[in-house]
Amino acid sequence: MVFVRHTLPGERVRVRLTETAADASFWRADAVEVLEASPDRVPSAWPEAGPGGVGGGELAHVALPAQRAWKAAVVAEQLQRLAKLDRQVVVEAAPGDDERGGLGWRTRIDLVADPSGRAGMLGHRSHTVHPLTTMPLASEAIADLDLWARTWRPGARIEAVAPVGEAPLVLVDGVPHVGGRADTRPNARSTVREHLRLGDREYTYRVAADGFWQVHRQAPGVLARAVLDGLGDVDGATVLDLYAGAGLFTLPLADAVGSTGEVVSVEGDERAVRDARRNVHDRPQVELHAGEVARVLSGAVDADSDVVHADAVVLDPPRVGAGRKVVAAIAELRPERIVYVACDPAALARDVSYLGEAGYALSGLRAFDLFPMTHHVECVAVLERG
Repeated sequence: MVFVRHTLPGERVRVRLTETAADASFWRADAVEVLEASPDRVPSAWPEAGPGGVGGGELAHVALPAQRAWKAAVVAEQLQRLAKLDRQVVVEAAPGDDERGGLGWRTRIDLVADPSGRAGMLGHRSHTVHPLTTMPLASEAIADLDLWARTWRPGARIEAVAPVGEAPLVLVDGVPHVGGRADTRPNARSTVREHLRLGDREYTYRVAADGFWQVHRQAPGVLARAVLDGLGDVDGATVLDLYAGAGLFTLPLADAVGSTGEVVSVEGDERAVRDARRNVHDRPQVELHAGEVARVLSGAVDADSDVVHADAVVLDPPRVGAGRKVVAAIAELRPERIVYVACDPAALARDVSYLGEAGYALSGLRAFDLFPMTHHVECVAVLERG
């Protein structure tokens, strides 16, 4: 069996083998010449991510509707295979993406300088740096920095962050750079402000520049709206916010539960917890817990303030998902509703299966194309206790 990148179902292509081994269960290859093209093939939006190029744009040769249909099929197949659920899935576009052709959405990019000091990215499944001349997935503010036109210290890691409506910030090996030079002052800018508008409410977050935040310019609003819609009316309720990060969902949840409710936020990254503490300083109904989610839920981190009850749970775990231990701990709290934000369909389907064993049924599912030109897809699942 050979897995071939840069092709489409039904095509005839000429390939170059990229990974082979006599004892391997499968080989890998790149399509280097198209002999019979699929009707879904389009000129690549990012040729530098094509065969032999950088990772991060593996679907740039596929029309946007076909990208979303493929992602929908992946989500549906994982749910059927791992959770034994047959469900029709539609992958929704983020606002503005169709008009932009699926480009210009990244507000954060990571680059590395090659031995000649040119900014680039690693090749797919490789440690070789490929210098770039453009990065069409990056927002206009990042593209305007023209990072690939400068010469950097070989091996330097270059991070660019450009929150919507804010000045961009460049970090080189974690150090802020201004005017092409390192800013080593103790008060050098190392955080950014992120903004979120939900209806008539606007939220502002202070986030470490090299910390975690959703990279699509519209992702915070799309996901926060889907989470609140999935929860329904939680006024006066206790809502558990797991893997809460810097508080993307925590702030809107605090307003949703009102002055008589409570949001219990749990996050394992200490820097994110520090950001969250600043962001929720004026929300007395928020209780922050720092520590690994499974340990916090078991009371192993802070026995004096155990999490003993939740009317609803929101969780946004990393790509590996929550896992059986966390799912079991959530089920023990017996929330009426669980809203699960997932960036990996297989991990989501596995955890939906675990929740099904604990008496929770999948009542809603939305999928969003927050990573156009890549295979990634974001899902928001709603589960209710039977």
